[in-house]
Amino acid sequence: MPRSLKLIIEAFLFASERPISAHEIHGWLPEESLSNIRQALEELRVEFDEMERSFALKEVAQGYQFRTRAEYSSYILTMLNTSPTRLSRAAMETLAIIAYKQPILRHEIELLRGVDSGGILRTLLEKGLIRIMGRKNLPGRPLIYGTTKKFLEVFDLKDLDSLPKLKEIRDLGATDEEDTKPVPEKPQQTETPGGEPAEEESKQDVPEPGAPPEA
Repeated sequence: MPRSLKLIIEAFLFASERPISAHEIHGWLPEESLSNIRQALEELRVEFDEMERSFALKEVAQGYQFRTRAEYSSYILTMLNTSPTRLSRAAMETLAIIAYKQPILRHEIELLRGVDSGGILRTLLEKGLIRIMGRKNLPGRPLIYGTTKKFLEVFDLKDLDSLPKLKEIRDLGATDEEDTKPVPEKPQQTETPGGEPAEEESKQDVPEPGAPPEA
């Protein structure tokens, strides 16, 4: 393979602020075959792994992107004077339901959670982690929700098939059961100024969308 092809693709990857796919690269380099482009991407991935740099080439969000290795992320956050976004347990729970059950309606989410989820859905939409996929052909034309490519980027997933299988999660929970404390089944709720219930729960760190991603 010509060395120049790998260098051109490497330049694309460094210049891009988002994951780029082999098909996109093929559109910019129509004279190159798709198979050659995929081979070059794989060779670049292996080469950067072997160099053991502070970043790696990862296949994420249906594309390829240079991503900071986890052990260096805290230094980058210090440089940027920022910290990871915090999502409440309720937001993480809602996001997980959407990820595994999409396409899904709001009332289906609320049936699974047992509480109103309007405020949480707005938060996830604002953060770009979920999107409105359309409307269901039902009375009232309810909105249909699904995850975004940003969701895949933030959680370092190649695609939705890369999500942990539910059986794996259950097995992990069974393994750790003796080391964990019971969690109340229903979170404490308070009223928001808008009249919707707000869930007072502990926050969980997730990578900041747009901040240096971790491998």
